[in-house]
Amino acid sequence: MGPVNVSPGPAAGLIHPATASAEIDLEAYQHNLRQLAAHVAPAELLAVVKADAYGHGLVPCARAAREAGVPWLGVATPGEALALRESGDTGRLLCWLYGPDEDLTSLVAADVDVSASSVEQVSDLVAAAATCERSARVHLKVDTGLHRNGSPLEEWPALVGAAAEAERFGALEVVGVWSHLAAAEDPDHPSTDAQLQAFEEALEIARAEGLEPATNHLANSAGALLLPRSHHQMVRVGIAGYGVDPAPGVAASAGVALRPVMRLRAQLVNVKDVAEGQGVSYGHTWVADRDTRVGLVPLGYADGIPRHASSRAEVWVGDRRAPVRGSVCMDQLVIELGPDAPEQVGDEVVLFGAPPAPTAEEWGQVCGTIGYEIVARIGARVPRHHVGAGGAAAPGRGQGRDTR
Repeated sequence: MGPVNVSPGPAAGLIHPATASAEIDLEAYQHNLRQLAAHVAPAELLAVVKADAYGHGLVPCARAAREAGVPWLGVATPGEALALRESGDTGRLLCWLYGPDEDLTSLVAADVDVSASSVEQVSDLVAAAATCERSARVHLKVDTGLHRNGSPLEEWPALVGAAAEAERFGALEVVGVWSHLAAAEDPDHPSTDAQLQAFEEALEIARAEGLEPATNHLANSAGALLLPRSHHQMVRVGIAGYGVDPAPGVAASAGVALRPVMRLRAQLVNVKDVAEGQGVSYGHTWVADRDTRVGLVPLGYADGIPRHASSRAEVWVGDRRAPVRGSVCMDQLVIELGPDAPEQVGDEVVLFGAPPAPTAEEWGQVCGTIGYEIVARIGARVPRHHVGAGGAAAPGRGQGRDTR
């Protein structure tokens, strides 16, 4: 594919989209969601669009998910939830991470489902419901072994009791009980069975208090793919929806074909010859072992390119892979095109995307991290160009170019 010819967005500080952009294939996103929905049926699907949809664009991805028939969206922060409501989204939406000083009234007023992990959070939601004069929709979170968020099991009866009392008075509705798996990508991990059992125990305690939540959920992307016992009434799919495998071989072992959604590309902005023995980039951490040709890519660690990619990662240029050479800089990196390479200024480089280009998972492996981080860390000054599934709609409807 050639350079992306789109006009610059109005937001100050963006790289010109012809120079570099992240192309977001919304049809691939919808394909992945439909594949995953079929795999976990009859459980419902929740598409996680937190963190700007893992770097893919919050509102365009949310709208694409709704168009694909996904009944639930999930976000971390209240700001994300309210941004979706302001964009016109009216479907079921769960928000789960907020601080003790945040006012939850706007969430309850906007009909956002909210997670609660403590008696104090239930009290805050009851107060918000009173202010709004409407019942709050609540998902009670139990810590089954991830030891991150969620109520410890020893405190769970008190939380459930407080929620049940509030529900009897009409202040809130307990929509679901939920938790998060620690190692779902490894079904044989000893934590997995322990968490599945702990979740069942938490559900029994809730039922004993008279709660009958209709939408219980435990599975993340890996759980959705590999652990049918974890599906319950709903599964939360994050990274798999964006076509990144939760761990090597997980999607393939489940028989689910995922398509990468993000394609990070740029133009070469300089091409030059370097002689054998000459160093490249800061510190001359790479020295040419032959006469060769290098190209300059206008993306760097300020744009989310890991410095750990220095002299490790590869890109796709022309009809082949080319290695990153020397240190990744704040705004740029150097690749080796090879002796007598035909590339010129303006030719396209794909940092990662669908094969034969390197994938986000490959970048994660060579950088000592995971594909999740590779896509989610792509910076705000890199324009997102959304294609397919309404991606060509006029800006202003929130479906076209994301000009943050």
